[in-house]
Amino acid sequence: MYKLVNNKKTKLCNFLLLFFLLSFILTGCSSGSDNPRLRLATTTSTEDSGLLDELLPIFEDETGYNVEVIAVGTGQALEAGRRGDADVIFVHAKELEKEFVADGYGKKRYQVKYNDFVILGPEDDPLGIKNINNLEDAMKSIYKETEDGDTVFVSRGDGSGTHQAELSLWEEFDLNVDDKEWYNSLGQGMGDTLITANEMKGYVLADRGTYLSMRENLNNLEVVFEGSEKLKNSYGMIPINPEEFSNVDYDGAHSLAEFFVREDIQDRISEFGVDTYGEPLFFPDAD
Repeated sequence: MYKLVNNKKTKLCNFLLLFFLLSFILTGCSSGSDNPRLRLATTTSTEDSGLLDELLPIFEDETGYNVEVIAVGTGQALEAGRRGDADVIFVHAKELEKEFVADGYGKKRYQVKYNDFVILGPEDDPLGIKNINNLEDAMKSIYKETEDGDTVFVSRGDGSGTHQAELSLWEEFDLNVDDKEWYNSLGQGMGDTLITANEMKGYVLADRGTYLSMRENLNNLEVVFEGSEKLKNSYGMIPINPEEFSNVDYDGAHSLAEFFVREDIQDRISEFGVDTYGEPLFFPDAD
């Protein structure tokens, strides 16, 4: 009798174990196959800020999409879009973005957010940039006086939006930095560039959001110039044109762009970073 009851218990346990195992497998398969993937190519500055970690789960819960974030420089994100390797891009080089759309790779540019670029330098500011009120004079002072001094300028040199903005400033003020010994072009992201500038006690152009998010580890750097309209750093989102690439998910990309310019999400952007840094990392800028 004891043996019979024991066998029944064993069979029941085996059945329940098999049931839970199959349920676990089926649930796992369902969550992976039912949710469509959306490829978002964006900048390291946006990814590193943590903004996407806060907002994308809301979009995923509302739509069922799984958003795959590809964090690269703006130049690489634009190239990914030109190859059809992304469904949507989220970058910060406004003129290049307009050209991207004009060339037919994107359907429309959505203005989403902005912050600004700042010039960072050593705490003792050997070039005296803090005392200069004009951006052109500040850049010319860095160009002329760095050559005679002990400090350096550190550039991302990676084709990113920040790198493009820096190059446009040198060009606008007719300053040629090619082959200058004091000009260090790294080919690195914003975070690595800031770390290098901090170690070298050099000057560097950075987006304010990334600087604020890393400030506590950059003891040798501080803002030495800010506030020029030319330093505005605009971010735009562009769904890739399905007429160019049949593999892209235009409906999903369009939904994501509309999500980011929605009023409640724009409000969240305006509040992001305030609790941690005492000021927002980005400002809402939807049209």
